[in-house]
This record gives sequence, structure tokens and C-alpha cells, in this order.
Amino acid sequence: MCENAEMFQPVDWREAASQMLRALRGKRSQIAFSRRLKYRSNVACDWEAGRRLPTAAETLRICARVGIDVLSAFREFQPACADAIRGPRGYHPDRWLTELLGSTSLTELAARSGYSRYAVARWLQGKARPRLHDFLALVEAMSGRASDLVHALVSIDAVAELRAVHAQRVAHRRVAFDVPWSAAVLRVMETTGYRKALGAPGYIAQRLGLSREEELLVLSKLEAAGALVRAGDHYVVPASLSVDTGSASAEDLSRVKAHWTNVCLQRLRSPRPEDWLGYNVISMSAADLERVREVLRRSFREIRAIAATSEPAEAVALLNLQLVTWNETGA
Repeated sequence: MCENAEMFQPVDWREAASQMLRALRGKRSQIAFSRRLKYRSNVACDWEAGRRLPTAAETLRICARVGIDVLSAFREFQPACADAIRGPRGYHPDRWLTELLGSTSLTELAARSGYSRYAVARWLQGKARPRLHDFLALVEAMSGRASDLVHALVSIDAVAELRAVHAQRVAHRRVAFDVPWSAAVLRVMETTGYRKALGAPGYIAQRLGLSREEELLVLSKLEAAGALVRAGDHYVVPASLSVDTGSASAEDLSRVKAHWTNVCLQRLRSPRPEDWLGYNVISMSAADLERVREVLRRSFREIRAIAATSEPAEAVALLNLQLVTWNETGA
């Protein structure tokens, strides 16, 4: 059997922000670092002690000041909305957060993040500037991947508050490519149905249409990756992690996409009543084709954000979006 367990304490975003700022300082003294940033007082001391913290926009300015390519880091994290972070007058976390949020309501975001709807609205409208820890907490609430963004800017090894959860995310990412069915197995193990069945042997195989041997193989791979922990006669599953595959190699991405596309093909041959499998062959202007691409990208991000915080887990589904084009040369 299996049970869900919080293997990591909730993240202290203020502490994570302080550690991130310490990483940005590097080998410089606090005073030298503060002066380099054009502050008259030793602000680095206050930041690292958590007494006060800079805004997210100011933090990004600091990143650029110490030689970090901020735009590249945001493109690594989420290419679709990265350009919104930079404007003619500096960095704009409000615009970027709005793009990342998509059509998710402010009420829902407030519930996920623990902030008031009023505070969230002011931050996203640019009427107030979120401090670094607030910004990171919002990114986590929207994407479930704040540690990935931090790691794109500084070494995650320097941010002890996020190190464990990020290491687990990396391990999950690797096993997701090596054993694609692992993602579906983990999602089944999060469901209320699985808990009611007390993790009965063969339950996962039956629900996903796998053999018992395939189920056991996937479970062993997940255990080896630290995604599952055996406790006596059952498994303990850490809190659900949102795992991004965007920074993977082209070979890894091609292989895992082919796997899930093949799963869709198999279901197309033997569909179930609740399946939705549609297609449409269309012609349109190049400009409108780009609009369609953006609609698909936005929908994909929004569905991921919904799934990241949806409770209780009752259903498991595969979302497979495709847009294939034929250009004038037929290539």
C-alpha cells in the first residue's frame, strides 16, 4: 500500500530569499556589496538577516549588476512569457506574473499563496511592488516550480531552504524521461481511489492498463529515484511536485513526447466514453497561426497551474496538445 506524506517542511520563503541574496553577494563583504549596489548603508546585512528584503524588481537589478543574464534565466524557466520581465525602464515582475497567471482568478491565486486578494491584485497591477520572498511565493503558487527559477539565477546549492525539494524535483525529472509511465503512476498514487484501495497490488496496473510486471518495474525505478520511500509493507509518497521538462535534451523530449503520443494513439483505437480526442485541419494567415500557438501555450500553462494545486486528487488524465504545420516547400 501507499500513503502521502510531507517529507519536507513548508518552505520559508523569507529564509530562501535571504539565502538567495547571500549567494548573489558571493565572496564580497557585505559592506562592499552594498556600496557596489549604490546603497549608503549596509543593506546586505539586513537582507541576509531577514530583517528586510528588497523588491523582486530590485533583486533582478542586482542579478544583472553581478553579471547574471536575467532574461536568459527567465527563458530557461518559462520561455512563453519570459520577455514580459524586461521593459525599457528595468524589470517588471508584475507584467511577468500576470503572463504566468494566465486566466487563473485572483481569488484562486490568493487561496493558493496565502496572501489576501487585495495584496495579490495590487502586486499584479503594479500598484505595489512584491518583496523577493512574496514574489517567490507567488511563483510557487502559480507554477509549483519556484526552485527552478531560483536555480536559473543562482546555484541552488547556496539556497539551503530549497535544496532538498529541488533535488527531488531533479530526480523526478530524470525518471520521468527514463520511465515515462512513472508520471502516471505517481498521479494514480495521489488519488483518493488509490488510498481507499490501500495501495492494493495491481491497482495501478489495472487503472492505467499496464501489466503487473510493468507496474512493479515503475515502482522500483521511482523508489530508486527517491520519489517513493518504502515503509514496511507500503510506500510513502512525498508531497506532489510540479516537474518541468523544458530544459531537457532534445533526445529526451522527443522520446517522452513520442511515448505519450503513442498512448493517445492506443486510446484512439479503443476510446472510453470520457475521452476527448479531436482534430481540425485548417488554413489561415501566418499572423493568426501565431495567435493559435499562443492560445495553446497559454492553455497548457493554465491547465498545469490548475493541476498543481487541485484538491482532492480524484482523476488522472493525459493532456496532449499538438499543432503540426505544412509550409510551402512541404518540409
